[in-house]
Amino acid sequence: MVKKRILIMGAAGRDFHNFNVFFRDNPEYEVVAFTATQIPNIEGRRYPKQLTGSLYPNGIPIYPEEKLAELVKKEKIDSVVFAYSDVSHETVMEKGSIAMAAGANFWLLGPDDTCVKANVPVIAVCAVRTGSGKSQTSRKIVSLLKELGKKVVAIRHPMPYGDLTQQISQRFATYDDLEKHKCTIEEREEYEPYIDRGLVVYSGIDYEKIVGEAQKEAEIIVWDGGNNDLPFIQPDLLITVVDPLRAGHERRYYPGEINFLDADVIVINKYRQASHEQLQTIMENIKNLNPTAQVVKGHSLITVEDQESIKGKSVLVIEDGPTLTHGEMSFGAGCVAAQLYGAAELVDPRPYAVGSIKESFYKFPQMGNLVPALGYYPEQLSDLQKTINATPCDLVLVASPIDLRRIIKINKKALRVGYELVEQGNPTLQEILENFLKNAKKPNH
Repeated sequence: MVKKRILIMGAAGRDFHNFNVFFRDNPEYEVVAFTATQIPNIEGRRYPKQLTGSLYPNGIPIYPEEKLAELVKKEKIDSVVFAYSDVSHETVMEKGSIAMAAGANFWLLGPDDTCVKANVPVIAVCAVRTGSGKSQTSRKIVSLLKELGKKVVAIRHPMPYGDLTQQISQRFATYDDLEKHKCTIEEREEYEPYIDRGLVVYSGIDYEKIVGEAQKEAEIIVWDGGNNDLPFIQPDLLITVVDPLRAGHERRYYPGEINFLDADVIVINKYRQASHEQLQTIMENIKNLNPTAQVVKGHSLITVEDQESIKGKSVLVIEDGPTLTHGEMSFGAGCVAAQLYGAAELVDPRPYAVGSIKESFYKFPQMGNLVPALGYYPEQLSDLQKTINATPCDLVLVASPIDLRRIIKINKKALRVGYELVEQGNPTLQEILENFLKNAKKPNH
């Protein structure tokens, strides 16, 4: 039998997962290479032999996506598998056109072929775009389940930015675990809020192993999806967060539209900030495309320590990195807080930006004068600190989900901005969860 030669396009997440669950032990295919994008410094490595199984004793090389057409021709690739998220439908087909023009087929693998099954109930929380409010929704759901007396464990979408051999299966229960695993800002932003609540969160690369470990200590698992990716674990309840400030994106982005179409519950976040026209667009799309979904209306409650000190000050705002970059947002919670509490001006950091932070302003011009909290590698973290400290201002508003003051030294007064989901009207998430638990399958330990 002649094996089909495969190239997987990814960003160190869905690509590795699709390989693990569909291709790794499949004798019909030979995965020749991965390409990588979105995340810096992913390309140039190898997917290690510790993860590739017996069919790939030397691992698999990872190339920059710019080499896609060249690799298809050179390696005689039969099919290119597209495996990353938070991109427009147009972008997906642009990539498909490049692959097909070079001589390959173009594939998308769906949930039925890529979801791991758990033996405890699973609630998946996904989104239509990065920055919709998925993480705060996940945190609220986990907290509610804990209050309802359930032993709950979260499993987070992968963020394998370091040594892949050390990130096969990771468990985070303390701040020491973050240091042990040498977590980046992006990882800390997702793990710390669970630790703050006394909860356990798993992440890593091999989700069959991760689910196997997590379900040993959980009555129920919450899948906290990243970007707007599909669930990695077969959900018994799928909750999808939509962002009315980007109304219509639930129809135009991959794979967010799949999450929108498949949702049992749709959470409309930022409800109070959205215009009537934006909310009408969302509601019309729900009515026409997923009319059986339960709809929860909510908003992000902004909190700031020492909020009185903001009034009349010149403020530097730091926002969640991925939300500003490939999430394409031009403002976030920090910007809202500055306006809400009467800042005199938002200081422009661009004249003072250095290194990779300076590059990000050129690459993502919609960020304007907001600083993205990027720290995928130590040099970038240093660039972030230098940019903040070089920018003249009265104070800094830190709207990253973590306390940046713990990992970089800020040379001026810095205040944390928090944001939590608050529902409006009915149904509430608690009501939905209580009803779900009545009918959920029993744990099978």
